[in-house]
Amino acid sequence: MTTASPRTSRAQEFRELLPQRVFVADGAMGTMLYSRGVFINRCFDELNIAQPGMVKEIHQEYVKAGAQILETNTFGATRIRLAAFGLAERCQAINEAGVLAAREAAQEKAFVAGAIGPLGVRIEPLGPTSFAEARAAFAEQASHLVNAGADLLILETFGDLSELREAIFAAREVAGPEMVIVAQITIDDYGHMLDGKEVEVYTPLLSQWPVDVIGVNCSVGPKVTYETIEKMMRYSAKPMSAMPNAGHPARVEGRQIYLCSPEYMAQYARRLLWAGVKIVGGCCGTTPEHIKELVGEARSLQPGQRKLSVTVEEPAAKSKALPKVAVAEKSQLGAKLAAGEFVAFVEILPPRGVDASKEIAGAKLCKEHGIDCINVPDGPRASARMSAQVCCQLIQREAGIETVLHFCCRDRNILGIQSELLGADAAGVRNLICITGDPPRMGSYPNATAVFDVDAIGLSNIVNNLNHGLDIGGNPMGSQTALLLGVGANPGALNMDEELRRFGWKVRAGAEYVVTQPVFDLALLEQWLRGTAQHRIPLIAGIWPLTSFRNAEFMVNELRVPVPQEYMERMKSADSAEKARQEGIAIGREMVERVRPLVAGVQLSAPFGRYEMAIQVAQAIGPR
Repeated sequence: MTTASPRTSRAQEFRELLPQRVFVADGAMGTMLYSRGVFINRCFDELNIAQPGMVKEIHQEYVKAGAQILETNTFGATRIRLAAFGLAERCQAINEAGVLAAREAAQEKAFVAGAIGPLGVRIEPLGPTSFAEARAAFAEQASHLVNAGADLLILETFGDLSELREAIFAAREVAGPEMVIVAQITIDDYGHMLDGKEVEVYTPLLSQWPVDVIGVNCSVGPKVTYETIEKMMRYSAKPMSAMPNAGHPARVEGRQIYLCSPEYMAQYARRLLWAGVKIVGGCCGTTPEHIKELVGEARSLQPGQRKLSVTVEEPAAKSKALPKVAVAEKSQLGAKLAAGEFVAFVEILPPRGVDASKEIAGAKLCKEHGIDCINVPDGPRASARMSAQVCCQLIQREAGIETVLHFCCRDRNILGIQSELLGADAAGVRNLICITGDPPRMGSYPNATAVFDVDAIGLSNIVNNLNHGLDIGGNPMGSQTALLLGVGANPGALNMDEELRRFGWKVRAGAEYVVTQPVFDLALLEQWLRGTAQHRIPLIAGIWPLTSFRNAEFMVNELRVPVPQEYMERMKSADSAEKARQEGIAIGREMVERVRPLVAGVQLSAPFGRYEMAIQVAQAIGPR
């Protein structure tokens, strides 16, 4: 154990440096341990004793990435939380071993922060654990961390302000006035604490309590974290910290997306640092690659800072990756795209029940008229329908036409995602469009639980891994998939800069073609093509035959798809349902003719199951 004098010196050094510079903390510990094969139901804190080398190795990876603060692997190491694993009596040993592993990795290159998380039980008035019992549990853990040599304490991921209050006062009483204490809450997509408290309520309270730094970590991505920190700064002059997730939900333009890219994290780190945040880092899902990008941003904003020695090694698993199967060999669609042939999809929704005869008949009709693929959405508008993958299998088997499977993140955790992707490949459903998916609140079952372990970018990375013969942890599988990786894009997005950035990340994640939202405005498509020139992959333009003026209004107001006023007027002037459908077909044919010189193909919707409308629009393609 480190003696009291060196610990006191390091704690004092950190307190003196805090006003002068910014610090980059490390990233996730739990998800890093999970990626190394540790079962999710195991006590991760106990690994400090059972497998200290593994814990130390993760700390060392963060040091190599440039992290200046290492959090100990003690998030759940209070006596109360350890009791659930029968480890209450090992509380002291686990916390001391956690500090030792971090200290050995840090040497003099980084400070060691003793990590303290919530108790994992409800406290009064909602649970049987009293405030006094909670404070005693936090005091015990803080005492072990301080005595073992922690340089500062980080209280993190607290969703209950009452519980955090007990942790703060316990830690301050144990650590004394010299130790820097960081108190971080976790929030929802609106910046509220999980107990409902808003920024203007919890920030002044945090400021009044005896902590040195306040901030936000976990639960949400960088965007919501940044927006919340900005608001917190209106109510407190205390230094702030931000450690968002890299794969948890953030609300962007009415959608929930999951942002996993290190580059994305770094962009928001720059904004956070410019705003005045003193400590930036990462929580669940972040890796040394994320922290490396954050370190680069921090250095660029304080060039006079002494640079730490950084050596980033490529993951060993990459050397075992298999070469991907060529696009032309993955599927008939892949062969056509590789050959530069113009392709046409028709979208067919899975049935609401078990009878897919109508959908199969529609697919046969499409095949007879030269359509290349049937595009099958995955629970569109958060509706409960037949499995899209099963529907694809039925269509391919019964109609003899290749399918394109929408694959969304909403309903599957990362284990389910991998399992279903492997199953799709084995079943011969090789063409994918990877999407985040509509949140359940949009559908008929708004109280259904969404998963969203990853977003479309993370999903694309998983598919790319599988195509290289690697599982989600980057471990060789001994075989590989041959999935044609398609992604979605919206040329009419309100936040075009963000849409372009996300598209770039999708391409870097391995995207091999892209399918757009419905396109009615050629100028927007041309603008998109100019903006993505450096990331050029085959583009399939979405074409939607309008059925009525009301349908056009729905497209504009609810789906946020721009429709030129000229087309709105044409649909409005149609004085019967049949004339409106014919006008919609005419507009669709015009759009096919206009986009054909610019794109690799079209995806044609069959509104309300009217497959003949899509086929009539497809006739505008002409001979191929």
